[in-house]
Amino acid sequence: MGFSFLQQELAIDLGTANTVIFMNDKKVIDEPSIVAIDKLTGRCMAVGTKAKAMQGKENQNIKTIRPLKDGVIADFDASEQMIREFIRMINPKRSFFSPSLRMVIGIPSGSTEVEKRAVRDAAEHSGGRDVQMIFEPMASALGIGLDVIAPAGNMIVDIGGGTTEVAVISLGGIVADESIKTAGDVFTSEIQQYMRQQYNIRIGEPTAEQIKIHVGSAISELEEEPEPFIVKGPNLMTVHPVEAPVTYQEIAHCLDKSIAKIEAAVLSVLENTPPELYSDIVRNGIFLTGGGALLRGLDTRLSKKINIPFHVAEDPLRAVARGTRIALKNPNYPFLMR
Repeated sequence: MGFSFLQQELAIDLGTANTVIFMNDKKVIDEPSIVAIDKLTGRCMAVGTKAKAMQGKENQNIKTIRPLKDGVIADFDASEQMIREFIRMINPKRSFFSPSLRMVIGIPSGSTEVEKRAVRDAAEHSGGRDVQMIFEPMASALGIGLDVIAPAGNMIVDIGGGTTEVAVISLGGIVADESIKTAGDVFTSEIQQYMRQQYNIRIGEPTAEQIKIHVGSAISELEEEPEPFIVKGPNLMTVHPVEAPVTYQEIAHCLDKSIAKIEAAVLSVLENTPPELYSDIVRNGIFLTGGGALLRGLDTRLSKKINIPFHVAEDPLRAVARGTRIALKNPNYPFLMR
């Protein structure tokens, strides 16, 4: 028992869309990053899945907040309450004598000093004693099993909910990177807009998310075509209920401009990559991680556009969380930040 009794270790992937927490090597939390607050008392009523079920269905006393926007903390109090509630879910009996928490948290590579401090403060206020941070592309690379310390170039494109992080990694550091705000949330709002313009249907964020999962695509010709997704909602003019079948080709067209922005970011990072590392990347290919990597045909489209093979990592959604967990076991990694 000894020392471990005095210290609990948490690896946290604090994502715009989902928060994943590993404790002492076991996945204990995998929930949406959302919190429901009682407007009158400011008290937290629910977090994660329970809060997501309330999204779009609130009354005047309840509001649901997604405390992270574009990969960074947008609402400090709500994120602190969310982290604290998640930790309470792991440790319902946490008291003054509870073990101290050592944490490693994944953050976007474009984070400013102010944003880093916000994450650290939120973690410390939630009981973290020893808090380290790791950039998400580095965590992704670790999480999919790349040797990040080796003198070799590896390139990661991590498409999360709030940001897309493109980075070239070598010798335990980031050589060239770019972080853009075009990612899963932008895809979702573009689908909402498309349904409004094309079908006169008003849909909420959860429905747009469903469309993205069922018929989301980056190219208009897939070998395995998903069935059209039936969308139900109110007509904007008459408020009568309407149904519309949406095909993956429509979604590919609707997301085209956003995916072009991701292509531009990849090209811009490649432009700033030293030639020796560039040849490694051409040889190894480029790795896609994050929820956006699940978009049908994205690897095909990017490979064609950039002429370098793209590989979708295994279980891309949890890559950052797995890498954060590996970093937690190796506190002396050169890329961990206090």
